[in-house]
Amino acid sequence: MHDDTSLTVGRVKRVLEERIRPAIHSASVPLGVEIRELPGEPIAPAEGLALDFEPGAVGAPWGPAWGTTWFKLTGRVPAEWAGRRVEALIDLGFDVNMTGFQCEALAYRRGAADSDPVPVKSINPRNQWVPIAEAAAGDEPVELYLEAASNPVLLDYHPFLPTQEGDILTSSKEPLYRTRRMDLAVFEEEVFDLSLDLEVLFELQAELPATSPRRMRILQAMDDALDVLDLQRIVATAPAARARLADVLAAPAEASAHRISAVGHAHIDSAWLWPVRETIRKVARTTSSMTTLIDEHPQFRYGMSSAQQYAWIKEHRPEVWERVRAAVAAGRFLPLGGMWVESDTVMPTGESLVRQFSHGQRFFEREFGIRSKGVWLPDSFGYSPALPQLMRRAGFEWFFTQKISWNQQNVFPHHSFLWEGIDGSQVFTHFPSMDTYNSQLSGMEVAKAARQFKENRLSSRSIAPVGWGDGGGGTTREMTGKAERLRNLEGSAQVVWEHPDDFFDAAKAELPNPAVWVGELYLELHRGTLTSQHATKALHRWAEHALIEAELWAATDAVRTGAAYPQAEFDRLWQAVLLHEFHDILPGTSIAWVHREAVAVLSDVLSDARDIAVAARRSLAGEGDRELRFEPTSVGSGRALGAAFVSESTAAAVSLTEEDGGWRLENELVSVLVSGEGLIVSAVDKATGRDAVAPGKAANLFQLHQDFPNMWDAWDIDRYYLGSVDDLTAVSSIEASMVGGSARIVVVRPFSESTIEQTIILQPDSRTVLLRNEIDWHETEKLLKLAFPLDVQAAHTDAETQFGYQSRVTHTNTSWEAAKFETSMHRFVLVREQDFGVALVNDSIYGYDTSREVSDDAVVTTVRLSLLRAPRFPDPDTDHGHHEIEVGFVIGADAAIATAEGIRINALPSVVRGEREVEPLVSVEGEGIVVSAVKLADDGSGDVIVRVYEALGRRAAGEVSVGFEHREVREVSLIEDDIDDARIGGELKLRPFEVRTLRIVR
Repeated sequence: MHDDTSLTVGRVKRVLEERIRPAIHSASVPLGVEIRELPGEPIAPAEGLALDFEPGAVGAPWGPAWGTTWFKLTGRVPAEWAGRRVEALIDLGFDVNMTGFQCEALAYRRGAADSDPVPVKSINPRNQWVPIAEAAAGDEPVELYLEAASNPVLLDYHPFLPTQEGDILTSSKEPLYRTRRMDLAVFEEEVFDLSLDLEVLFELQAELPATSPRRMRILQAMDDALDVLDLQRIVATAPAARARLADVLAAPAEASAHRISAVGHAHIDSAWLWPVRETIRKVARTTSSMTTLIDEHPQFRYGMSSAQQYAWIKEHRPEVWERVRAAVAAGRFLPLGGMWVESDTVMPTGESLVRQFSHGQRFFEREFGIRSKGVWLPDSFGYSPALPQLMRRAGFEWFFTQKISWNQQNVFPHHSFLWEGIDGSQVFTHFPSMDTYNSQLSGMEVAKAARQFKENRLSSRSIAPVGWGDGGGGTTREMTGKAERLRNLEGSAQVVWEHPDDFFDAAKAELPNPAVWVGELYLELHRGTLTSQHATKALHRWAEHALIEAELWAATDAVRTGAAYPQAEFDRLWQAVLLHEFHDILPGTSIAWVHREAVAVLSDVLSDARDIAVAARRSLAGEGDRELRFEPTSVGSGRALGAAFVSESTAAAVSLTEEDGGWRLENELVSVLVSGEGLIVSAVDKATGRDAVAPGKAANLFQLHQDFPNMWDAWDIDRYYLGSVDDLTAVSSIEASMVGGSARIVVVRPFSESTIEQTIILQPDSRTVLLRNEIDWHETEKLLKLAFPLDVQAAHTDAETQFGYQSRVTHTNTSWEAAKFETSMHRFVLVREQDFGVALVNDSIYGYDTSREVSDDAVVTTVRLSLLRAPRFPDPDTDHGHHEIEVGFVIGADAAIATAEGIRINALPSVVRGEREVEPLVSVEGEGIVVSAVKLADDGSGDVIVRVYEALGRRAAGEVSVGFEHREVREVSLIEDDIDDARIGGELKLRPFEVRTLRIVR
């Protein structure tokens, strides 16, 4: 008996690593290698099998960045291997530390017809085997084809080095990899099982109390096993070694042991450090491996989210799709999440999130006959407080995420809890207590899950998503083997493969009165994602609004004139938008290639949506030469959601006069003084006499900061950026003029390597000073802010989110508030006292910060909008180039004014020449009730869908009036399903921020 624990630990570790694992495959013979490198983009697998191959060799370099190389491997199983399990072992030049971030391959065989590719499984750094024969006949031929992708390593061990490898237009053409092994080998199952026995026990003992009896017995058993293991005859003596471990592996778990519901997982970012086209192949590789693993392990269940990824397989890899369909039908491959992609949830509009749910659930129902019961979103960068209502009204029962465990400062206090949104809706939510969505079922992870589970007093279970992500191959047979041993093992949490639905049912039963978290789930990290890659964000915002408007006019045209409603085209365009809401595209954290393509795709969506709207408006207006104003929103000053002939304006003129070396811009509502430096030094609301600008301060001040976070360049803004700032007050030219009844001042402001041309505009009958900024941006590691020091003693800011706004305090009393030094908004942020407020509205930005300064004269609340960043990883030229950003400074605002002005700056009316006015399909009465969408139903019935919400945070009463013949108005779910106890008719009684969806049956 040994009593030196460290000696046993060292002994087991070395023998396991140096002798047992290498012996899992014993005899081996080399395969013949042929190769064909493709000059361009990937080809279909059937074409790959038909290629002409050239002689190759193990050890030869292959694969320029983003290239595809096909390998043909041939050989013959030695006769003496008859009856043995035979596998191919393939090392393409892997670095096991970069799993999911380097070269990958998918292995194929020929099918019954030589031209039919049969996918086998993926080949990855930690999954280098391909099954050849469970029990070889001996002397049978072997032929494998590998579609290998030479993706460059961009993350590396230090993930912040600028690189041009992130775009095929600038990447290296030199080979990146060198093959190391392509062999046939005998798989020794007893040795493999011994390796897992020892690994599980070795990791378990490390988590047990140092002198606990259980640990001591495990150590002794491992010593006993190695005593009978002949290191020169491992295959022959492995069964005897396993026998010495049997008793400690058979000891059952304690009755109080934590229960881990494991679900196979392979978090595959729909784009990130690779383009969308490579994600399509990553998904095909991973799902091939997972269906193979499902076939071999009867308890294993694999879950995958994102209807988009299933759609890709169906379109591009039909041979893989059929295997996935069969596994779904068997209940082993689990479609999760009910969303089109794992979306960002902070920046998309409410309508976009509705479409994430509707397109996701429609796809799952159409293809598999199922609906997801919960939202599976482990890796998004914070979660909007509007989500609980949207999830519940879309029919979801639970929410799963993990990312909040990444908080820099505060530890989130719950793992299973109720999350309450801005309207009071609640959804049962779970965070995995092992703090990962890429679990390997290590002893450390399993022990951590049990040890730090916050609800241990009342509940006994948590979730573990298990597998390598991002093309790393998903769950491995090592993980399923560990799960089998951890199912009921003394000293460990119990691990059971389980559908998340079953977990949530059991967790809810254990926690009938869970703790409640109210408001946003703010991620104390990745704050820069609100600003990086402005071009992607701007085009996405504009495309969202253009699609919503196109649906309105196309639906109106369909009902009024009988025109065809382009549902298929809307589906295509929306799905393009939804894809680009993925949590590494819209947040601006992908490589240059991804954002180059995003700009192109979203530009096309914007153009196509506008074309649909133009055609519908022309059809509605008819032939004629009278000007019609089409008002696309319910807050417009004209005929809301319809069109009326344009009449001459009766608004009082704007005056523009020189004053104090600058100019005063004035209309009936506001009086604004702009200095000779182009700064707003006074902004008076005439009704109250209040000046919005703090005494002695200047608004509309551009400020430039050094922006070099400690980690994750495109993702993070760290607090210390505030330590240095340059006020950009220099002006190369400034000119004032009257244009079309509006006062305009054009300011050109050069700085550093960049230039801002800003046009300051005051229009008749408007309390909003428009600030149109054209920025030629060529900075490096800088952050551009636009500051507004306001004479408003605001206790909080109100920032628009989906279907309402969220309030955040302006103080930093606690560490939770202090951590929110950069926060999100949609179209407006409002600061106010009880009887006076100021709003800032915008057309394309999402980040802002707030600070308070107390002086003898005033409490100054400064709001600064984040305009542009210039991180260098993963895109070294992030945002370099031309940008247009429009901001509105709303003087004398409340929530209603802020909401209306925010909508107006994003959805302008259109003027069309025609012969007839257009009555709106619906009109809405009721203060604070806003129409979010008017469209035809997704089911093709021709029914009209109207979505409304209460925007001001208070109870509202009103009515939807229908302007066409119809049979019924009834409430439906957010995704247009019938609901129990549906309210009938157009009468509206809404709670604060409540969203309602009405179906008008024609």
